[in-house]
Amino acid sequence: MNLDMYQRISSPDNGQIKLLEKLQAKKFRTEFRLFSVENLTIILDALKDGYSFQSLFVTEEFLTTHQEQMAILEAGASEAGLYLITERLNKQYSLLDTTSGITAIYEMTDRELDNSSVIYLNGLSDPGNLGTIMRSALAFNFTNLVLDANCVDIYNPKVIAAAKDAFFKLNTMVDKSGDWFKKNQLPLYVTSSHEGTNLAEFKPSQVFCLVLGSESQGVSQELMNKADAKIKISMSDRLESLNVATAAAILLYELSQ
Repeated sequence: MNLDMYQRISSPDNGQIKLLEKLQAKKFRTEFRLFSVENLTIILDALKDGYSFQSLFVTEEFLTTHQEQMAILEAGASEAGLYLITERLNKQYSLLDTTSGITAIYEMTDRELDNSSVIYLNGLSDPGNLGTIMRSALAFNFTNLVLDANCVDIYNPKVIAAAKDAFFKLNTMVDKSGDWFKKNQLPLYVTSSHEGTNLAEFKPSQVFCLVLGSESQGVSQELMNKADAKIKISMSDRLESLNVATAAAILLYELSQ
């Protein structure tokens, strides 16, 4: 632990603290092309995977109780700003019920899709569901994720918290114009609660695009009409549908076999 590396911040009106407050809102994340992460494990994992933070904020208590991990982060700080803040300031900007004591700011970087299969998310609105789907994607070796313009912001702090170490390990993009399918001719599979081929009997192409729909509406009719195949998960008739994150885990497991 080297306190000389840190600049102390005590004022709630400090520009860095005001920036952290603004980054809780999508508008400012988009404007500044910055986002924040309040989780030590994610920050360490990101550094290991080559994603360096722009700046790092820690409380003195956190610094004292996590000396070994902080030594790793300090060594990887390079040109990053290091700031020592009070618990009060941490609570001022954090949306967590219990503050973590550490926050890193990152620049948004484009992560181009590779040539493997793609998961396309259509109108997903719940940040917890998106983060969980990201973890399932990584678990079953899917690396490409496309979100349409109606999805929750992938840099939402609740998405990052739910995605955990998967967040920095996937290739992600937002299909802002809605024309991604015009440029990519992968076989298109959509999920449906009540129609289509049973998942257990479905034989996918080696590379494909799987569409997962919104929590309330499912896959849009437009994408249903474009589909090369519809897939359903066989389940008890006492249940109308599965949570989209649960369905995604089942689908991705089966389609990866």
